[in-house]
Amino acid sequence: MTLQPKKLQIDIVSDVMCPWCVIGYTQLAKALEATGTPHEIHWHPFELNPQMPAEGQNMREHLAEKYGATTEQSNANREAMTRAGAELGFEFRFTDDMRMHNTFNVHQLMHWADQQGRKHDLEMAFFTAHFTHGRNLSDNAVLADVAAEIGLDRNEAMAVLADQRFAADVRKAEQYWTAQGIRGVPAVIFNQRHLVSGAQGVETFTDILKQLAAMPDDGASSP
Repeated sequence: MTLQPKKLQIDIVSDVMCPWCVIGYTQLAKALEATGTPHEIHWHPFELNPQMPAEGQNMREHLAEKYGATTEQSNANREAMTRAGAELGFEFRFTDDMRMHNTFNVHQLMHWADQQGRKHDLEMAFFTAHFTHGRNLSDNAVLADVAAEIGLDRNEAMAVLADQRFAADVRKAEQYWTAQGIRGVPAVIFNQRHLVSGAQGVETFTDILKQLAAMPDDGASSP
């Protein structure tokens, strides 16, 4: 009997408004590729701005209000994220009129996409829509357009958003992760037991994966 490597379960709690979430994921993806680690990724919802109104808010204004960030600090952060993204092959295009949005409907649409095995694809498409193309993720029509662009049914996407059929499921998932102590994202949980917070870098993620592979419980092979 040939033993197959056991897949590493990776749960990622994330919000598409979070630039470090896409940076952290891309770092992890490169580490997974470099180590040849068999894995399965599950994305989970988190709202950075659950009280954000439908029209959203200018990103600079939001960061100044929420964190007290000055214009100089904001510019420095944007430059750092743009460099980090470029090194990983992800393009950030920050603009002065870029806005933060509430993502409850985004998460509902991803819950729907998950039923079709396309949650990961839609998550990445939303990251690109927001950070690269500056699209309005407060607009349901835009959300449905993004879904259609990866091959999902646009009319059904609009129906999902109109009737809010997955609202309770998303709230339940959000509450679960909050109850687990998740207060910031990205939060990466390996094999349901090892929590790593933030964008750690390709080298650090590579080291973590090697350590996990060496653990009897986490890196063991299964028939």
